[in-house]
Amino acid sequence: MKKVGPYLFYFFIFFIEILLILSYNSNGDFALLFYLWVCALHSILKLIPNLFTLGNAICGFAAIVIAAKIDLSVQDDHSAAVLLRWSAGMIFLAMIFDVLDGMLARLVKVTSDFGGQLDSLCDAISFGAAPAFLILRLGQDWDSFFVRNIFACIAGLFMACAIIRLAKYNLENTDLETGSFKRFKGLPSPAAGGCIASLALIRSYGSMEVPGFDFLTAKNVVSVWAVFGAVVVALLMVSPFSYPHLTKHILRKKVIFGWCFALPVIAPMVYLVPESLAILIFWIYALNFPARQIFYIAFRRNMVDSSQASANDYYRR
Repeated sequence: MKKVGPYLFYFFIFFIEILLILSYNSNGDFALLFYLWVCALHSILKLIPNLFTLGNAICGFAAIVIAAKIDLSVQDDHSAAVLLRWSAGMIFLAMIFDVLDGMLARLVKVTSDFGGQLDSLCDAISFGAAPAFLILRLGQDWDSFFVRNIFACIAGLFMACAIIRLAKYNLENTDLETGSFKRFKGLPSPAAGGCIASLALIRSYGSMEVPGFDFLTAKNVVSVWAVFGAVVVALLMVSPFSYPHLTKHILRKKVIFGWCFALPVIAPMVYLVPESLAILIFWIYALNFPARQIFYIAFRRNMVDSSQASANDYYRR
C-alpha cells in the first residue's frame, strides 16, 4: 500500500503533461504552465487528507446538533429513535473519516505534525464532546433530578478523559521507538465513542422486550448500563492497558478464525437486532483486553508465589 502513493502521483503528473502537450501554444509558456499545474496538483493532494479530517469534525458537530433535539422525557418513541440513530450514525461516520484521512495521508506521503494535531482536535469533537452529549440525553430516561446530575458529571468525566487520552497520544506518537503506532496505551477515543454510540442505537428500540424477561427492555438496559459503562470506558481511556488497532485486530487471521466459531451464537442476535453487532464489536474490544491483562498478571503472580513457596520448603528440608 505504501508503494502505491508515489506511482499515483507520477501518474497524475504524466496525465497533466499529456494535456499540456495537447494544449501547447507557440508563446513558449509550456514550462511555466507545467510547473504551475504540478504545484497546484501537489497542493490539492496535500489538502485531501486534511479535508477528510475536517469531515470527521463536521460529523461530530452534526451528532451534537441532532442529539440536542432529543428529549426522551417528552418525545414519542419513534421520533426519539430516529434522532438517536442519526446522532449515533454521525459518530460512526466520523470514524470512517478518521480511518480514511490517515490512509490517504500515508498513501500520498503527506503526513505532517499539522495533520496529527488537526486529527486530535477533530477527534476531541467527534469522540469526546459528541458521545458526552449523547450520555446527557440518555440520562433523560430517569425522572430523578439527582440521577440526571450524575449523568451530567459522567458526561463531563468522559469528555475530560477523551481529551487527556488524545493529548497523551500526541506525546507518545512523537517517539516512534515506543511502538505507539502498533499498539495504543489506553482505550482509543474512537472506540470509546463507538461504545456510547452503540448504546444509543440499542436505546432507539425503546420498549422492545427480551423474551422471557419482562423487566428487560432496551430502554431499561441502556438506562442502567449507561451509568456504569460510560464511567468504565472513560477510565479505560486514561488507563495503562494496551490495545491493538481495532481494524487491524479484526482482520487478523486468528481473530477471523475465532469469529467463525462465535458466528452461530452471534448470528441469531444480529438477525433479530442488527444494531447489536456494533455493541458487540466495541464493547468486546473495550473490555476484552483489560480483562485478559488483569488475568495474566494475577495468574503470573500466583505462579511466582507458588514457586517461591516451594523453594522455601525445599531449603527448609
